[in-house]
Amino acid sequence: MKKLIMAGASLAVIPALLLAGCSQDATSQDQEPKSKEKSEVSSDEQAATSEPASQPSYQAIKPSEAAQPLKSHYTETQLAEMPITEAHGDDTERSVPLGQTLEKGTEDGTEGPLQKNRIVSYYGHPDSTSMGILGEYSPEELMEKLKDQTKAYSELDPDRPAIPAIELIATVAQRNPGEDGLYMHATADEDIEKYAKLAEENDALLILDVQLGQDNIMNQVKSLEKYLKLPYVHLAIDTEFHVKEGQVPGEDLGHVDGENVQEAIDYVSNLASESGLPDKVVVVHQFADIIINNKEAIHPTENVEVVLNNDGHGIAALKRSGYHQLVHNQPIQYGGFKVFYQKDEPVMTPEEVLELDPAPAFVNYQ
Repeated sequence: MKKLIMAGASLAVIPALLLAGCSQDATSQDQEPKSKEKSEVSSDEQAATSEPASQPSYQAIKPSEAAQPLKSHYTETQLAEMPITEAHGDDTERSVPLGQTLEKGTEDGTEGPLQKNRIVSYYGHPDSTSMGILGEYSPEELMEKLKDQTKAYSELDPDRPAIPAIELIATVAQRNPGEDGLYMHATADEDIEKYAKLAEENDALLILDVQLGQDNIMNQVKSLEKYLKLPYVHLAIDTEFHVKEGQVPGEDLGHVDGENVQEAIDYVSNLASESGLPDKVVVVHQFADIIINNKEAIHPTENVEVVLNNDGHGIAALKRSGYHQLVHNQPIQYGGFKVFYQKDEPVMTPEEVLELDPAPAFVNYQ
């Protein structure tokens, strides 16, 4: 699991703090994920990819009639103290009004799901309980719990009802090189198809997460193209797992260049445009400032909304500070925030998550 490392942390302390990255111990999975078969796409997916839908297929969880606007859930004292608890000595003025998800100075020219909604996702791999909540429950139980968690955000912020999403790890970083020597293992097509069907049947989104190993971002993104051509499937990039030759994911902290991230964003954007797909979301995971070089190269496009997701786990006060440094202070477009059910101290409530500045447009639970 990922340790919280603050922006600007020294390289000297990283080996001691890095247990195995944000999502799992690469050597202690419950079982090795099934190999991804080089098979044809299922008949349902062939139809979906040959005749892509241009209209969004998701459905936000509606708030109840009794739901009140976000601001009404906080006292005047709480409203006044919010920026101070996050800033930790930095600028204590809110950059945007309470509840606004777009970062200061950014725009959204798409018709993507974050324009009017928030996304709440469950993260993990179906073959492991140690990699996130997704592997802890059957698909049906998972969806029931996900919808309940999503509804909590719709109730708190009825002006921005939340959409449920499954964030499935599509390539898992490994501490052994594997047959291809890339220190990553592709998730089986049958698992991806199972959760794609689950998302579609429940009007939810599926976000496919790549952990890279020694492979490059574009190879991983292209390997998922048949799924990204589905109207409800989006992309996430786990930046910390991209290591160089001679390095091992989970032992060495990975790095990516913002230009390589942007290449993937542009690729997804062109795919959406050329295939007549609804606009997409690309989530960029980060828990330390030193992981992404050339971050200023990352930007949204006409067809892609970009989320920078703060991934650290641990003490709530440090998580708030990490979000302030990595998201608030380095605006790209939207902020995301990861909540760890088992690792956070304490687990932040939805009310506490929405206090952040800007309010996270994407909240993922591991």
